Amino acid sequence: MTTTTLAVLVPLLPFLGAVGGLLLGRTAPGFVRPLAVLPPLAALALAALVAVRQGGGRALDAHTELTPTGSVPVELALHIDGFAALVAVLVAFVASCVQIYSTGYLRDDPRYPSYAALVSLFTSAMLLVVYSGDLMLLLVGWEVMGICSYFLVGHYWETPEARAASLKAFLVTKLGDVPFLIGLFALAADAGSFRITRVLGAVTSGGLHHPTVIALLLLAGVAGKSAQFPLHTWLPDAMAGPTPVSALIHAATMVAAGVYFIARLLPVFEASAAAMLVLAVMAAVTMTGSAIAALAQDDIKRVLAYSTIGQLGYMTGALAVGDRAAAVFHLLSHGAFKALLFLAAGVVIHAAGTNSLAAMSRMRGFADRVPDAYWTMTVALLALAAIPPFSGFFSKESVLGAAEQAAHGHTDHAPGAAGWIVLVAGLVTALLTAAYATRLWLLAFRGRGADAPDHGRQPLTMTVVLWVLAVPSLAFGGLAYRSLPGWFDGRDLTPALTTSILGTGLAVVGGLVTYGAWQRTTALAARVPLGAVAAHPEGDAGLVEAEAIASHEPAYGDIAYAPDPADPGRLLLGPLHRHAAAGFHLDAVYTALFVRPVRAGADLVRFLDREVVETYVRGAAALPRLLGAGVRRAQTGNVQTYVSALLAGTVVLTVAVLLVATGA
Repeated sequence: MTTTTLAVLVPLLPFLGAVGGLLLGRTAPGFVRPLAVLPPLAALALAALVAVRQGGGRALDAHTELTPTGSVPVELALHIDGFAALVAVLVAFVASCVQIYSTGYLRDDPRYPSYAALVSLFTSAMLLVVYSGDLMLLLVGWEVMGICSYFLVGHYWETPEARAASLKAFLVTKLGDVPFLIGLFALAADAGSFRITRVLGAVTSGGLHHPTVIALLLLAGVAGKSAQFPLHTWLPDAMAGPTPVSALIHAATMVAAGVYFIARLLPVFEASAAAMLVLAVMAAVTMTGSAIAALAQDDIKRVLAYSTIGQLGYMTGALAVGDRAAAVFHLLSHGAFKALLFLAAGVVIHAAGTNSLAAMSRMRGFADRVPDAYWTMTVALLALAAIPPFSGFFSKESVLGAAEQAAHGHTDHAPGAAGWIVLVAGLVTALLTAAYATRLWLLAFRGRGADAPDHGRQPLTMTVVLWVLAVPSLAFGGLAYRSLPGWFDGRDLTPALTTSILGTGLAVVGGLVTYGAWQRTTALAARVPLGAVAAHPEGDAGLVEAEAIASHEPAYGDIAYAPDPADPGRLLLGPLHRHAAAGFHLDAVYTALFVRPVRAGADLVRFLDREVVETYVRGAAALPRLLGAGVRRAQTGNVQTYVSALLAGTVVLTVAVLLVATGA
């Protein structure tokens, strides 16, 4: 079987699994789980075989014209280079893990058949994006992922949070997709083709006439899909969906699509220094802002959501300094350990007996209750914090090293200012990442919250997947930085000495400072019984806020628990904590700038429609009705009345004729 045929089967198999799952979900439920698990596993095997055959060598190109368009052709095209081959393996691997995990996590969910089918369709769409060699074909997968995410995030549609989150995710990403679509058409018009190879050829020959406008339009779509500032606000709310969906969408697939798109078309962005600078600023703001927000979140999944936003900021930062090898290296590494973090959090949530609540301040005893999640999440958090020798260290250092090279003017692909922006923001984020990773670990597994009811052991499929994902989280980076350069344009991925020392040192400092703050708040909180209302001495910033100690919310079933007052995030952030916990009020800003004006405009249109347009409509109907009533009154049925009217009319006409004749 040819490599092209194998590549076509990779996205086709999950698609067929999705169709089969939807058709047989009600009539033959016994086939649902095999149809959910086997197609992505087969796609994984085929994607691995395609990667082996491609081997990081010459890109595989195959195409056929879809239909005559009369102008810019649209083609069914594949373009598989080293980047595409490895990203496809990652997508299929994470999707297979998520489907296997979901058989246990959602084993009692009545809507599991539709869920599994949507996950398979989502996987197929992402694989189509990865392998696509034509921008229109890529756009199909891009949009299918969007609609699948809408349904998957809103899986628990009975809850208002899930309904609102799914709608928000759809609208915000579509807000970015509108300029993205315009940018694609403008790019194809300049290049004369939607084929990626021809577009890149046009860039090389100087055929792009509006590179800055095109790049900025495309960046809007990337910001929405990859949750970058300012279109990142949908991602934390999307945690209302099932946890396996978070692991799939927010680790290796949809949010990575924007980063992968820029990596594919990086020369288009490099043609505009302004676009590269905008990309660097976007990455820097996203990195630092999301890391601060993560340090203030109480829900474990929202911490991971903001963490995902920040790690995607690292990837876009690498692209802003012209190094797509470092960006895709971190994409691969992050896909493994972030999927592990979400799925381990799912085990904790499952043990608590709830679908969505995962407040770390209410956790206690989970290290002993879910040891598999405890140890694997520890591995993933160390990878997230970029502690050597875990995978995140090597991939994050490749980003920082690339930024350092650009800052010192050792590359012609990006402005030096972009390098400095990404480097400084990356180092600050390394400190903050270690801080919130340490805080998560302490509160989730060493916290003083109240014990939740024990809901028994987790299914074997869930715990096995955790250990499978722990392997690349631990070993991938150390093995990959030596072997990947041959796949990634020959770019050396060896960690640089300066950034390695600075990044690791800042990470260690962030972890130690957070641990020290936790010890202090724990000692202070020990004086106050859980659930008691505490009065704080004025001026002592080290004590936890009284309302945090006193608040009671239903955490598990009908039992009310008070939050753990030993939260180091409040001490570390101080007055900034309240704003960071609210995502720096960006939703309120968007409400004031966009939602309220649109609603006011809608109210005005409704008023005009009701009071003006409908008035004319009613008037147009009333006039014939009045005329008809007048005519109806004349139809009395009395012959004498008719004859009298006829004679009167004759007299009037005679007089009128005589007057006219006399005047003439």
